[in-house]
Amino acid sequence: MSYNVEQIRADFPILQREVHPGKKLIFLDSAASSQKPIQVINAMQDYYLTSHANVHRGVHVLSEAATAAYEGARDKVQHFINARSRKEIIYTRNTTESLNLVAASWGRANLKPGDVVILSELEHHSNIVPWQILQAEKGFTIKYIPVLPDLTFDMEAFQRFLDEGGVKLVSTTQVSNVLGYMTPLKQIVDLAHQAGALVCIDGAQSVPHLPVDVQALDVDFLAFSGHKMCGPTGIGILYGKREILESMPPYMGGGDMIRRVTLEGSTWNDLPYKFEAGTPAIAEAVGLGAAVDYLSSIGLAAIHVYEREVVEYAHERLAEIPGLNLLAPPQNRRSGVATFTLHNAHPHDIAQVLDYEGIAIRAGHHCAMPLHQKLNVPATARASFYLYNTRQEVDQLAEALYKVAELFAPR
Repeated sequence: MSYNVEQIRADFPILQREVHPGKKLIFLDSAASSQKPIQVINAMQDYYLTSHANVHRGVHVLSEAATAAYEGARDKVQHFINARSRKEIIYTRNTTESLNLVAASWGRANLKPGDVVILSELEHHSNIVPWQILQAEKGFTIKYIPVLPDLTFDMEAFQRFLDEGGVKLVSTTQVSNVLGYMTPLKQIVDLAHQAGALVCIDGAQSVPHLPVDVQALDVDFLAFSGHKMCGPTGIGILYGKREILESMPPYMGGGDMIRRVTLEGSTWNDLPYKFEAGTPAIAEAVGLGAAVDYLSSIGLAAIHVYEREVVEYAHERLAEIPGLNLLAPPQNRRSGVATFTLHNAHPHDIAQVLDYEGIAIRAGHHCAMPLHQKLNVPATARASFYLYNTRQEVDQLAEALYKVAELFAPR
């Protein structure tokens, strides 16, 4: 089937919105949070209209229907990433909570002085701060894979860290939220496993955009968010290999994660519920399941190919603009973002001028301050693309940036 972007756009009501007089929305901020198709909105509305109740413990019709929808969404996620078992799919609030779960549960139980955790210089704060917090408690060492001048990983340094020994975990992103750099993930996983280390992946910017098969990649943990993949906010996923999750202590205590509670002590529920304390985000899980259905109906491979075409066109157009500097990794390693600076214009000023044209982008450090320090820039502007963006929108972005370049040109 051919990729019909106009048909896809028709599924997203918000894309018809006029954000300023005569300016229809051009949404280029999907790396922060994607828009939602009507299919997801309807699924969540239908849940609230017909079957809202708490899950698992009720025996009445509504509770059974809610439980079936909630657990059905888990099954959809399992197949979406090709996990071996639904027990390997843990509901969280977002990628951040998923990564914190790994640090607080697996990390607290397994890391000690002398151990090494390898991260990278381009990580989102969500994959840096939890490890720094735990490092202060447990006394292990953190090493960071350097980013080379061409904005790729220094794989020689990574191999050297592994050879130096003591590495218990490698935790890194699959796709950079700032650069769009697609890391050599399979190589990283294979080298880490050869050194006896586990691998945790931040998939926030990969799972929504390209096929991710956890068995083929052989990752030990994968974290991602619903709201970046056409689903609602407040729902995320932690995938973990079953044998590893079985060995980990609970992350939080409360209802649903227990098997038995007495005044003397408690025992834990089976996976995945051991890590899902309290009333969950039921409607959000239903919405995530609908988002998985929606993306699967189009095909992640087709989405990835289409996005690559749009982002390459964006890089070509933006490179024409005087004073604009693209922070671009090699072409064969780019995903769906175009991040840049523009001579005298602060990124926040760029974003504000573009907003007057109806164009939504992101400006700042994108929760990646260490990377911006490495690149010696205080902030950047980022246009991020998804399945519903078009070349015409890229042209409108370029035309607006010409205006910005002229407005802030050196005098």
